Amino acid sequence: MNRTDKSTEIFIVDIPTTLIEFISVKRNGISRSNAKKLIVNGLVSVNGRMVTQTNYELKEDSKVEISKSSGNERFLDRRLRIMFEDEHLIVVDKHCGLLSNSMSPKETTVQSLLNNYFEHTHQRCHAHIVHRLDRETSGLLLFAKSKEVAFMFEDGWKERVYDRRYVAMLHGFPPHDEGTVQSWLKDDSKFVTHSSPVDNGGKFAETHYKVVNRGENYCLVELRLETGRKNQIRVHMQDLGCPVAGDRKYGDGFNPIDRLALHAYRLCFVHPVTGKDYKFESEAPASFRHLQ
Repeated sequence: MNRTDKSTEIFIVDIPTTLIEFISVKRNGISRSNAKKLIVNGLVSVNGRMVTQTNYELKEDSKVEISKSSGNERFLDRRLRIMFEDEHLIVVDKHCGLLSNSMSPKETTVQSLLNNYFEHTHQRCHAHIVHRLDRETSGLLLFAKSKEVAFMFEDGWKERVYDRRYVAMLHGFPPHDEGTVQSWLKDDSKFVTHSSPVDNGGKFAETHYKVVNRGENYCLVELRLETGRKNQIRVHMQDLGCPVAGDRKYGDGFNPIDRLALHAYRLCFVHPVTGKDYKFESEAPASFRHLQ
């Protein structure tokens, strides 16, 4: 059973398959690359929930909705891609080299680009920071469109943002294929973060890691955060003796891809206003996979 309205095509799954295969068939032989764009650009939902995984497994009788327009065609800055937007929130995928926010009005940041976009699209709101990524880190980032919604995340962060994961290329190898790093992190007067196994007056930080691929000199790891401290991943990988490749501040001088090899690839949260569950994924840059 299929139907179409002015903005959305709705399909009912008849046999189990993957999302990208389903769209390829239902869109009359659309290419896999174009089907992938629909999914990763946040134009597809399954049973009322946006899905950005191309290999998402569809069950029989699932309802798949494909939007005809993303609603953000006027956002043209290549350093930033809008993954999701409603009247309360906006999720973006940022390139490395772009700050999340800054006190300087002259600095171009994700926040300033979004505020310009809101003004251009005649939205009476501003981008309020919910969490940050380092300038050199790429990936998924969440902003609220009001202080009230931002405070909702701040007050219930653990309950609302239930899964944040990164992928990184490390120079060297951790002592185990998976494990957890725990320490207290504290900045010195030069804003360098130091790690201590005992309470040094800083903030407690916990990072889970898992090696997913090994090369001759580098390994690809998945990282899951229990806490979200400044420079947490970079300092904890330094603690393990295998810093993030390309880390000029906490690394060992090796910069094979001319950037920090750290990408925020997964972001899952419960919408603080609607209560809906959202899960976003952003594929890591291809250069990460080319390190050996």
